[in-house]
Amino acid sequence: MESDQSKLRNFVIISHVDHGKSTLADRFLELTGTVKKDKLEAQHLDMMDLEKERGITIKMQPVRMEYKGYVMNLIDTPGHVDFGYEVSRSLEAVEGAILLVDVAQGIQAQTLANLDLARKQNLVIIPAINKIDLPYAKVDEAKADLAALLGLKPEDIFSVSARSGLNVEQLLDEVIKKVPAPQGRPDNPLRALVFDSKYDLYQGVIAYVRMIDGKVAFNDKLYLIQNKVEGIVKETGYFKPQMEKSAGLTCGEIGYVATGVKDPEKVRVGETITQAWAYNEKTKTFLVQALPGYDEPKPMIFASVYPANADDFDDLKVALTKLKLSDPSFVFEPEMKEFLGRGYRCGFLGTLHAEIVCERLFREFDLDLIISSPSVVYKITDNRDRELTIYTTSDWPDPSTIKDKFEPWVKLEIVTPIDYLGPISDMTKEYSAIYIGTDFVGNEKMLLSYEIPMRKIVSGFYDSLKSVSQGYASMNYELTGYRPANLVKLEILINGEKEEAFAKIVPEEEAMAEGRRIATKLKEKLPTQMFALPIQAVLGGKVVARETLGAQRRDVTAPLYGGDVTRKNKLLKKQKEGKKKLQARGQVHIPPKVFMDMFKTN
Repeated sequence: MESDQSKLRNFVIISHVDHGKSTLADRFLELTGTVKKDKLEAQHLDMMDLEKERGITIKMQPVRMEYKGYVMNLIDTPGHVDFGYEVSRSLEAVEGAILLVDVAQGIQAQTLANLDLARKQNLVIIPAINKIDLPYAKVDEAKADLAALLGLKPEDIFSVSARSGLNVEQLLDEVIKKVPAPQGRPDNPLRALVFDSKYDLYQGVIAYVRMIDGKVAFNDKLYLIQNKVEGIVKETGYFKPQMEKSAGLTCGEIGYVATGVKDPEKVRVGETITQAWAYNEKTKTFLVQALPGYDEPKPMIFASVYPANADDFDDLKVALTKLKLSDPSFVFEPEMKEFLGRGYRCGFLGTLHAEIVCERLFREFDLDLIISSPSVVYKITDNRDRELTIYTTSDWPDPSTIKDKFEPWVKLEIVTPIDYLGPISDMTKEYSAIYIGTDFVGNEKMLLSYEIPMRKIVSGFYDSLKSVSQGYASMNYELTGYRPANLVKLEILINGEKEEAFAKIVPEEEAMAEGRRIATKLKEKLPTQMFALPIQAVLGGKVVARETLGAQRRDVTAPLYGGDVTRKNKLLKKQKEGKKKLQARGQVHIPPKVFMDMFKTN
């Protein structure tokens, strides 16, 4: 069915994590009859198993709903800071946004960050507070705070319960009333913005598109402007929320186009799709202008990923390429190291992002991997005054060649109720944060600003913040630059052999404590061997921490039924000598699960 453009509404739901976006989307699906009530699961638009297990949205998910004569395209977005690039991409595909705030937690760090992104796109903002049916809900205070943030009157703020559906219909009616219909001309040449994509073995890259101008249908010849690649439309369709085939897509709609392009690297997020006839081969020009696309995301942390079996290197490349197709904020490039062989250096937006990507490699592609400790990007100056970028520990040069060392710092913003100001101030001192200033957000919340080394952020800061604030505080951060630091490479030896994947770059004064932590954790995670296994943390050739994993016990005296004790001692001595020989030549096999477990604990 071709949509009447004036009856189209494209919008997103944005909020801080756990404020009820996905539950509100469930009520919209139920209210519009898009999904039958008996088939509606909680957080229905969270399609990945990992999303359901963790109770968070990781991937944006579009859905087309029909309601009161209107076609409404909703994009459900993540709330966690590590998935902000998913939010920014979805905002460019719509004209309006519901800004949702949990009435119990109030305005949080990602509320402010996502609101800022929506304002930059000039979107119509529809504010709403959620969970008003909670027994301790302070509805009037939450309305006043959100109204003050947006420069509105409290009566302009919607009050809903996404769980029960209270006032949800009125909120959807407001979307129809306030969000404008998309602009663009259906009779112009095709221009479609690719905001997401996935790979299909038979149809090639399936591009999730927002139609800006023109129309597209089966068998049309396509041209991808930025990459200069031709394709042919194998199928078009809508998200209902599963993909459902259609006769075509027209101006203003959100849907998918199976491009027929078999190389996943040729269809990038932010690409502009037009028709092949819009390209003039002689003049090398187009009848249409390419769309602005998206800013390239900047990875914040890096880790090396290597196949446990060297023969799986090509399979790993295919897996990484397919993952990047659905997650353009993830980057990778090949590297080769003496200890690990051939693998890839991978960049992520944060520790949760890194953990999710590596978990997907294990689950979706059944790969056994060696994963190094995640690291922020350091910089050093060598004795020749050359600046070197250190992405992972394996890049760290000989200490004698290093002149100066630098680490990244970030501006950190924490939104917290006033009651937790003391505990948070104490905690930030422990993490070497430098206080900048305080602003008020509403009547009972404060916005605290700090400068802090980024390595502190990726080493448990978020969990500590949630702990000292009983879950009420939230945070957001952005890179500000590099500062001098006294850094060293902490190496880990298992049975006397270096294990590069567990090495870590740390400040010299923290090396002993960090070495002890890693050695203790490895002792818990490594399987026992037939011999005692020494685990050592080494700094500049000196052991700064050590743990020993005891050998498997086998009672060699069990067959004895008495007699001279010397026979028993002889057997025990023989066993002890055998274990020493085994240890001397023993190769320790580290299961891939250990690398993943250690990666998570970092």
